[in-house]
Amino acid sequence: MDLFDDLRTENRAKARPLGARMRPRTLDEYVGQRHFLGPGKLLRRMLLADRLNSLVFYGPPGCGKTALAHVIANHTKSRSSR
Repeated sequence: MDLFDDLRTENRAKARPLGARMRPRTLDEYVGQRHFLGPGKLLRRMLLADRLNSLVFYGPPGCGKTALAHVIANHTKSRSSR
């Protein structure tokens, strides 16, 4: 820890790619998949209860698999790999 730690952290946050800066952070910011993430739906209820075991995401590149994984990791009491 030194005098410039806060400045370095702030600069790293500003230098992140646009995709990382625009990635949703909460369930409400995530757009799409209303059929299982909407209010009262199964995945949302599991996340709110923090009773999620494991999931497999499948789909073409750019459809939001990683974004949803980050939202779930932020919402639950899991450790993030980043």
